[in-house]
Amino acid sequence: MFTTIIAFIIVFGILVSVHEFGHFIVAKKCGIMVREFSIGMGPKIFAHRYNGTTYTIRILPLGGYVRMAGGYDDDESLRPGMTVALKLNDQGKVVKINTSNKNTLFNGIPLVVTDADLQKDLWIQGYENGDESQIKRYSVDHDAVVIEADGTELQIAPIDVQIQSATVWHRMATNFAGVVCNVLLAVVAYTLLSFTQGGVLNNSNQIRLADNVNVARDAGIKNNDRITKVNGNDTNNWQSLATAIAANNSGKEMNLTVERGNQTKNILLHPKVVTTDGKKGSEIGIQRSINTSFGAIMLSGFTQTYDTAKSLLASIWTMVTGHFSLNDLGGPVAIFANTSQAAQLGISGIIWFIAFLSINLAIMNLLPIPALDGGKIIMNIVEVIRRKPLSEKVEATVTFIGVAFMVILMILVTWNDIERFFIH
Repeated sequence: MFTTIIAFIIVFGILVSVHEFGHFIVAKKCGIMVREFSIGMGPKIFAHRYNGTTYTIRILPLGGYVRMAGGYDDDESLRPGMTVALKLNDQGKVVKINTSNKNTLFNGIPLVVTDADLQKDLWIQGYENGDESQIKRYSVDHDAVVIEADGTELQIAPIDVQIQSATVWHRMATNFAGVVCNVLLAVVAYTLLSFTQGGVLNNSNQIRLADNVNVARDAGIKNNDRITKVNGNDTNNWQSLATAIAANNSGKEMNLTVERGNQTKNILLHPKVVTTDGKKGSEIGIQRSINTSFGAIMLSGFTQTYDTAKSLLASIWTMVTGHFSLNDLGGPVAIFANTSQAAQLGISGIIWFIAFLSINLAIMNLLPIPALDGGKIIMNIVEVIRRKPLSEKVEATVTFIGVAFMVILMILVTWNDIERFFIH
């Protein structure tokens, strides 16, 4: 269990952090301020501010987030009635606003805030040193810092560096970047997997012998043979071959058509009957063949990413056009359960799982659901067509509906996963 928990944290953390890094790096390139880039959630355990961004590590090692200036999750930390401390520069402008009550981080001017504008005109005003007879107003530097309640330093977000001020193309690129990074992660992971396996697993009917079952070996089958038929039925690829062999769950004699070079022969054998997850199947001791060429290994990341994406899109299409079931979806509980299976396969299993989930995350984020990247991109496209953005009210309503839908779906999927993996 401990190994599974560690593997789950690593897998989930890598997937989400890479996705958020995509948003982060493109936003920065497009002139959008990223106020915070966090690894983990919850209370912070480390923070360092550099080049306008505060990098934090938080106590719950489950994913992370990017806090963009002007984003829907970028709340203003100043409220009327708050007591703050102001630090001024030599020109009398505010460069730090301390809202934390935990400790005195610097000797500043105490101020009870009555109003503030840290986005457009950049000022803060209130009662200084407890004197309520007059309101004192200070200009705020464009790059001033707010120290939040937990002590985290965040740069303020003037309107010119907010996401709404970026061009629609820059916002679209920022929304799309997380998906791109997940695809790139899958490519890298699949390539690394090929190196750890010593080659690329072929999806052909060419086979190699396994070490744990000797049925095929004893019957005269050799490495690199091609099994073209099973009991007279064509087997053109590994999937059809494996399915045909597994279907013979009675142990009856099987007739295999085997090609070796220019020769074709029929081989009779009795498969070994095995039971997996309560279901009977057959084994004869063969595995996928491996292409060990350097070129195939280097291309494998792209080819396997493409094959996985194509298979997933076909599954989504089947769900949309056919019978939908919550069992077709999986949340964090399903990921945890499958992480346990992947961990049992060692480092190769974990690498494969990262690649597979990364493609899943990329495609799911592209679905045209508000609150997901795909929904945001759709709104960007609508803005391009209309030549003006949607009103804030419409965008907020659409986003709220999307968030509500995702929360309800996540609750249903999570409960369904708990029943599937831990109750029944």
